[in-house]
Amino acid sequence: MKKKQNQPWWGLAFVWAGALVSIPSIILGGTLVSSMTFTKTLLTALVGYLLVVIIMIFQGMQSSDLAQPTVKAAEYAFGKKGSQRVISLLITIGCLGWFGIQANVAGDSFVKLLQAFNITIPVWLSDILWGLIMVITAIYGIRAVRWLTYIAVPYLIIVVIYGLFVALHTTSLQSLLNYQPQTTMSFANGLTTTLGGFALGAVIAGDYSQYTAKRIDVVKAAVFGVIPAGVLMIAVGAILAIAYQSNDISTLFVRVATPIVGGLALVLATWKVNVINAFSGGIAFNNLFGIPQKYQKGMVFGVGMVGTVLAIIGIMNYFEPAMNLLGAMVPPAAGVMCATYWVINKGKVNVNEVIPDYKWIGIFSWLLGAIIAAVPVVLSFFPNAPHIVVNPLTGIVVSLVAYLVLNKIVGKVENEEVEV
Repeated sequence: MKKKQNQPWWGLAFVWAGALVSIPSIILGGTLVSSMTFTKTLLTALVGYLLVVIIMIFQGMQSSDLAQPTVKAAEYAFGKKGSQRVISLLITIGCLGWFGIQANVAGDSFVKLLQAFNITIPVWLSDILWGLIMVITAIYGIRAVRWLTYIAVPYLIIVVIYGLFVALHTTSLQSLLNYQPQTTMSFANGLTTTLGGFALGAVIAGDYSQYTAKRIDVVKAAVFGVIPAGVLMIAVGAILAIAYQSNDISTLFVRVATPIVGGLALVLATWKVNVINAFSGGIAFNNLFGIPQKYQKGMVFGVGMVGTVLAIIGIMNYFEPAMNLLGAMVPPAAGVMCATYWVINKGKVNVNEVIPDYKWIGIFSWLLGAIIAAVPVVLSFFPNAPHIVVNPLTGIVVSLVAYLVLNKIVGKVENEEVEV
């Protein structure tokens, strides 16, 4: 029975826009403007989300054509088991990193909130507390996401609008245009950071577009859903950081309103998102290692606890490198899928051509692109290492070209061996 594909383009656009109206998007704006001028930050945001949209369009149209989620569409490039492992690996890594970042924000915000009542606790203890609350909610109360969303999103929007209103009354447009950061970031690094902020969402865009029947609807949803919301939230983060002379999200929200109002906004927003991070990460971890579903709750708890450890050791201090690493490792998967579906098969595939095991040329091509794109990011962790700048599209292009070359050389042999 064919899956119903009656999702309107504006419905899909709303889903993608909603994913970008978030704390990480605001943090990204503050991170970029701490090392870029305001105009360069906006330009970086615009170009970065254009790259995100390009990936989303090709990924989304493929799933729309096949009426299948990303992990199924990826089987043509990675094989059934290969797709399960590669996509699950990317989701697991992404969810772990995001859980740690969000738990760190919640923990720091809760400490500042308590300080309003003259109560002081260490940040690490707050991180553990909120990490546990978030992961327990994911295990025993996934339905709570609904009411958390109903409360957190409107509340966050109100606080952000209020903060923006106050900031624009204390900071003139000319001050924003004349702003000069104390440190500098290259345009390429800015693009990689922006891409990393939504890289995973771009690659798994097919999970949401599989219910949309027309390719043009996927295009409209990506363009009108991602670019305005993404650029706007980065602009908000940048304006708040300039106006209040800080890119510390917890400090910003406390100064925007009061410790109670701002801290509560951050705690609610991160709580809601991290329930999904823990839940999705646990499922992906199960798929990655073939763990029976009966252990799913244990895996959700494990992912949450690892994410909490990341929060305790201060992953928020490495927000930019973490985003750069995601921006390097995740997109090459889309390069392999694009090579298979759009270049080799001209936008059509035979459902009987899926390899049931691993399609090694796909896995190797992704890994090659991911490593080449990730090496400069890893080197940047070490002050004395050589500085190398890589275009954010490099990993995608390398993986795409590698797959096309390997398919010519060994692709037919690999397929024939599996058939025998």
